Amino acid sequence: MFCYQCEQTAKGQTCDKSGVCGKQPDVAALQDLLVYAAAGMSQVAQAARKAGIRDRAVDVFTCEALFATVTNVDFDPERFVPLVQRAVALREALAEKLRAKGTPADFPGEAANFKPASDLSGMIAQGEAHGINAYPAADADVLSLKHTLLYGLKGMAAYADHALILGQEDEAVFAFLQEGLAALLDARVDLGGALDLAMKCGQANLRTMELLDAANTGAYGHPVPTQVPLGAKKGKAILVSGHDLKDLDGLLRQTEGKGIFVYTHGEMLPAHGYPGLKKYPHFYGHYGTAWQNQAKEFAAFPGTILMTTNCIQRPQDSYRDRIFTTGLVGWPGVPHISDGNFAPVIEKALALPGFEADGEQRSVTTGFARNAVLSVAGPIIEAVMAGKIRHFFLVAGCDGAKPGRNYYTEFVEKAPADSVILTLACGKFRFFDKQLGTIGGIPRLIDMGQCNDAYSAIQVAVALAKAFNVGVNELPLSMILSWYEQKAVVILLTLLSLGIKNIRLGPSLPAFVSPNVLGVLVEKFGIKPITTPDEDLKAILG
Repeated sequence: MFCYQCEQTAKGQTCDKSGVCGKQPDVAALQDLLVYAAAGMSQVAQAARKAGIRDRAVDVFTCEALFATVTNVDFDPERFVPLVQRAVALREALAEKLRAKGTPADFPGEAANFKPASDLSGMIAQGEAHGINAYPAADADVLSLKHTLLYGLKGMAAYADHALILGQEDEAVFAFLQEGLAALLDARVDLGGALDLAMKCGQANLRTMELLDAANTGAYGHPVPTQVPLGAKKGKAILVSGHDLKDLDGLLRQTEGKGIFVYTHGEMLPAHGYPGLKKYPHFYGHYGTAWQNQAKEFAAFPGTILMTTNCIQRPQDSYRDRIFTTGLVGWPGVPHISDGNFAPVIEKALALPGFEADGEQRSVTTGFARNAVLSVAGPIIEAVMAGKIRHFFLVAGCDGAKPGRNYYTEFVEKAPADSVILTLACGKFRFFDKQLGTIGGIPRLIDMGQCNDAYSAIQVAVALAKAFNVGVNELPLSMILSWYEQKAVVILLTLLSLGIKNIRLGPSLPAFVSPNVLGVLVEKFGIKPITTPDEDLKAILG
């Protein structure tokens, strides 16, 4: 086993016996094999595209295959067998179309001709032979950038899959996913080419996040600032964690009139700001944070739990009998809802006690996506010009279980009173309920949404730069980012591809970035690790 795609990797280096996240060596090997099979499929897809042949099933599966390998999505080895087989079947069908058109369909190397073993143990052995360190590369730095590209592709595929679910897609997104996968196996890719591909991945992800933004707002309206209760409501309860708004919508529809209150957890908090979701009277509030207390929160929740995507830990025995998964999420022995029928979840919730009394009534405000923020752009600009707002900090990114993330809480608490904190993604749960007050009616803590809502943050930054007639790097704006998994990787690539500099990244730097590659990122983009809140604030503000 060799896996270092997330921030909590063992000793900050690699998981080589079993994953800190709970991933077992067999699953790690099968995930590597699926990526390998998808790369071979992508080689054929690239040739087909050049010949004017497109197979949408191949495009959609490319997203699904990569998304299934993202951290904490699917730990069920049995589910990878049909995925690998499907990659090969789609590849062969596409190659046959090429041959029928008279186009050569013979490809160098093994991936485009790979045949999966007939049993699970054989596939595991194949995965061990075709792991990420087997990618051809001239040196460790090229391999480092290929791994960076791979993790960017995984994050991008996750966003593309979410957009697809709600009917938004772009041929250019599929084409780059396949270009990137094929490049992993291309020995001709040198250091400059690998860096260019990483930046191209960031640009392609900007388009992907734009699609997802259009998907979410098209289906449920543009978010509006909304107060969300944090306390419990007496009654039966279902908790929804993850990112998938369509699953949440389906559950809300099916629980209408059944006496069940639906709560969000983690990255689902911003769902309360969408008009098409907040209209349901039984869509009540938010329960819990994200990572640091997740197992305890789930164990204490007196209803059923629906996990829709990642950003969720492997289920513990204390609540496994109350948990269900949807989409690509899978764990051995956990019931999976694949047809949008949430009856089993509802029946279980009705059989459980739910909350016996109303709880403490606190609240937080979410829903400050780009439309909401830009609607008050005038007052914000005036406050900056008048010296009332000195600086903006985008404190955003992933949460995680490893020590060191209290930095972000302390940073927000110590940020001066004439600064505004913009935040998004699950990293905000380190400080999302802090009462920071306002500046001239403008909240000092502005929750812009899920991790994919980095698109909103980028649009706000671009609009403010235009208003002040400066570049984004000249704005009184600093980005303090936390990373955990592959969606954070691709968002970082997006920011770098836009030329954004001086990003502070933590709580530790990615193990897959070699010293020489880090040197390039420091020289070209000014990227730097976080130190302490006091030191970083002093360096930023002077």
